[in-house]
Formats: sequence, structure tokens, C-alpha cells
Amino acid sequence: MLNTLKELCLLSGVSGDEGEVRRYIEEKAASCADSVRTDALGNLIVFKKGKKPTGNKLMLAAHMDEVGIIITRITDEGFLKFDFVGGVDRRVAMGKPVIVGKNKVPGVIGLKAVHLVSREERKKVPKTEALYIDIGAKNKEAAERKVELGDCGCFVCEPEELGDGLFKARAIDDRVGCAIMLKLLEEDLPLDVTFAFTAQEEVGTRGAFGAAFSVTPEIALVLETTTAADLPGVEASRRVCYPGRGPVISYMDGGTIYDRELFDTLRRLSEEKGIPWQTKEYIAGGNDARTIQRSKAGVRVAAVSAATRYLHAPASVGSVADFENMLRLTRLFLEEMGA
Repeated sequence: MLNTLKELCLLSGVSGDEGEVRRYIEEKAASCADSVRTDALGNLIVFKKGKKPTGNKLMLAAHMDEVGIIITRITDEGFLKFDFVGGVDRRVAMGKPVIVGKNKVPGVIGLKAVHLVSREERKKVPKTEALYIDIGAKNKEAAERKVELGDCGCFVCEPEELGDGLFKARAIDDRVGCAIMLKLLEEDLPLDVTFAFTAQEEVGTRGAFGAAFSVTPEIALVLETTTAADLPGVEASRRVCYPGRGPVISYMDGGTIYDRELFDTLRRLSEEKGIPWQTKEYIAGGNDARTIQRSKAGVRVAAVSAATRYLHAPASVGSVADFENMLRLTRLFLEEMGA
């Protein structure tokens, strides 16, 4: 699964421009699924029959998209003005390499040099309007030959294993959920499962609404990442969760109160099978579950997440053991639902 995750984290898939990721997943899923379709919002809906025929009652969901940038203007000097797609912290963007557009034009996010900044300016985080992307173009015409307005771009980060069992990459959020679902698609399933690889999660869980509305599941399990704040300078009461301590089983976050029975089931399965688990110690964040839960007559939802440092940054860090235990726990959950 880790090799698949590495490949997924190399693909460009900014919200609304998930085509590269979707094509990769579709090619992988086509050989082992019973049906594959793409809806109007760009969600990839994959259905696979299991030992027990249950139709669309159970859905697994993970989002394909990532945060990034979108080009809004090209200056006379050949620099690209842009806005962020999704919740990117401007503090971590300055000076970072990016690739832009379908041709993956390399660039770097630029800002006025520190030597030219006043003391007052140094105390403030620059606004997005002050940033630009330098692609090395000598003028506007040269830049226009490489990039168009509306092109999306993403950060550059080589996926690699890091330190003692950790993994560093761009877009772990939520390519790890996609990798887990691809792995499960290769296996014999205990019941019918619909796999929803959703679009536009990072800009308001938009794709999940269409996916849930068309699939109409009774139960949905969202496979995600969640903020790990186990960092210097973060007080203990706000540390949320910790990489390496097992999958995060949520009872509540900023957008969803999860089904209590499903939460208890996931917790019981973890304890019975010796899977370390944790829950959020601070209520924050949200994911596709909030939209899935509210579709049509309502859906019972649960979430299993990987504690991940530096979400929505050029590089995120999570635990390989947590990823593997998420897969184990999801597999156990499917068996429980099939029984």
C-alpha cells in the first residue's frame, strides 16, 4: 500500500482539477470492480460486489483533491498572481516550489526580499496579494505561452519515509484514504461496497454531497487524515491526536457528531484485535462526513483518520503504522457489517 500512496502523492489534484488522480484510480479500479463511473462533480464512484449482496447500503469515502493555487493574473513582467484553493496557511507558502498547469511548469512562490522589508512589515504575515509565482518568464507574452488564467498548481514534495516509521509527502490528506480503498478493492469483500473517491472536499466538501445523494447509502465510513498538533509550543489541551498512536476514531469534530453505535463498533474491533487507537482530544476540523450525513433522509456516518502533522502544507508527516492499522480496522469493519 505504501508504494501506491507514494504514487498518489506525486499526482496533481487541486480541488476542481482532480483529473490526474481520478485517471490513476480509475485505471487501478477497472480491473477489480463491477462498475466504475464519474459523476458531474468529478467524483469517481466504484462498486464492487461482495459475498453478501447488500447493494449500496455501505459506502466508503475518501477525497482525491488537495489544497493548492489557481492563477488569476499574469503581470507585464511575466510573474503569476494567484489565489489559494482551500485552506493554505500563507506563512508556509513563501519561497516554496510549485508546479503549474497541465504542463507542470516549475515555479517558486516569491515575495519582496527581506532586505527591502520594513521593520513593521516583518511583524506581519504578507497578504496573498503580495505574493506571486516566478516561472522564469522574461515578460507577459513568454509567460502566456506556458500558463493560462485559471490553471491550477500544487506544491512540490518528494514522498519519502522519514525517521522512525514516519512518512513525508504532499497531499497525504487524503491520498492515504484513497490508497486504503484501492487496496481493499483488490481483495474479496464480505459484502457489497461502494467506494466514493470524492472531489472538492478542501473547498467545502462539495463532491461528497453529489456522491452520497446518488449512492444513497445507509452507512458511510470516511477514511481521512486529521490534524496532529503534537508539536513544540502547542499546549497539551490542544494537541488533538498523535502520529504513531493508532487510527483516530472520531466521536465528534467541527462538522459532524458521529453515529454512536458505529463509533463503539470501531472501538470494540480495535480493542478485540489489538489495534492501537485514539480519539480526538480537541474538537476541531471536519470532512466529507458532515455532508454525507445530511444527504436525503440522512446517513449513519463514522470516520477513521490518520493523525498527520502539517496538514495543508507543502509537506505533511504521518505514521506508516497508522496507515496500515487504518487498513486493518477498515477491513474488520467491513467483516462486521457483512456479518
